Amino acid sequence: MASFDVLRAYLEARAAFTEDELAFTRERFIETTLPAGEFLQRAGDVARHAAFVATGCLRRYVIDANGKEHIVQFAPETWWLADGPSLMTGASSQYFIDAVEDSELLLIDPHSQQQLIDNVPGYATAFRTGLQRHTAAKDQRIVISLTTTAEERYLEFIARYPSLVQRVPQWMVASYLGVSPETISRVRKGLSRKPS
Repeated sequence: MASFDVLRAYLEARAAFTEDELAFTRERFIETTLPAGEFLQRAGDVARHAAFVATGCLRRYVIDANGKEHIVQFAPETWWLADGPSLMTGASSQYFIDAVEDSELLLIDPHSQQQLIDNVPGYATAFRTGLQRHTAAKDQRIVISLTTTAEERYLEFIARYPSLVQRVPQWMVASYLGVSPETISRVRKGLSRKPS
């Protein structure tokens, strides 16, 4: 399936579009591929685009003063990934964004995004719904990280990203959950012993 067909299905599941509106939308996006391990953005860069992941998976992370990575978000198929503060203000980003797997992306710059919001009602609806869901998920992740055990966080990760458990390395899952890879091993071993 072509990258824009994936985006089209995503949008049409959330709002109604005319063929002219879809053509206008398609013209605003840039198709690109990002091989596994390649960067879309590095900390210190100014973000230029938001990314819709048609296939593959991206991750967004920071590196602390000790050189340790902390994964903030995974973005598998049909997820969006953007550095909102850098896109809006032109400030340098604090995030690295790279491909966990070979990925096909649709990129959109802030001006084109605004054109779609202003001129395509269905896109505006889908965008607003996506922002609301993203904010709710971010709030939920904060609560979960502050109030749950490593096992509960791992189970929530499986629920949120069911396709990623076998696709991303265990150390990345550990980084996302804020625990050590050894802790993930213990959690997985404990879960495998529980009666189903």
